[in-house]
Amino acid sequence: MLELAITGTPMVIHPTVFYDSNSYVLVDTGMPGFRNAILDLVHNAGIHTQQLTKIILTHQDIDHVGSLPQFLAESRDQIEVIAHPDDKPYIDGEIPFIKMSPERKQMLLQSMPENVREQFDATFSSSSPGIVTHTVNDGEKLPLAGGVVVIHTPGHTPGHMSLYHEPSKTLIAGDSMVVTDGELQGPNPNVTPNMEQAIQSLNKYKSYDIQAVICYHGGLYKGNISQRLDEITSAVK
Repeated sequence: MLELAITGTPMVIHPTVFYDSNSYVLVDTGMPGFRNAILDLVHNAGIHTQQLTKIILTHQDIDHVGSLPQFLAESRDQIEVIAHPDDKPYIDGEIPFIKMSPERKQMLLQSMPENVREQFDATFSSSSPGIVTHTVNDGEKLPLAGGVVVIHTPGHTPGHMSLYHEPSKTLIAGDSMVVTDGELQGPNPNVTPNMEQAIQSLNKYKSYDIQAVICYHGGLYKGNISQRLDEITSAVK
């Protein structure tokens, strides 16, 4: 788990890395322009000689896909981009991001350095080739780091997905849950268009032996996860 403070905001996010002796896989890419900061965190974690081969996107939101154009443009090697089919057309630029109005997009673009703005605009454009190279579905097991299971958890976005790392019994929850003041909570209702569906999605986690949860917002949680899931899902009817 990486810990990345977004300059100019109070936001701290937690992309995640799977790695072995040869390569590593990044889960989510932060806001636009943070490629180098993420690479610094990867290197500081002791991952020096391995190559970035894949990027997994838990969903389409800008703080998860924002630096993807920079990673793709500045990498010497081809990077596979993995997402759920239901969010693929948004990431590919065929459909506007659900939570980004044209006004907000324009404001965001104007705040970027010119090279980052050009990369972003060109990548997430309907006129450019699709950038998602592979889609994965609910229950699919990825041959990464001993086994990673895809869990489709819609609600926050249609194609939101979480990842369960079998060897460590760790759930990468994306934005399906958050950690606030040290406590595991459901998704943020302010940025979750279908809250009812998002809460229902959490019931899928009850089939897994989860010993740790990494939330993109809030970081690592190791409390009584089973009990908290029951409390969160029963609180919303």
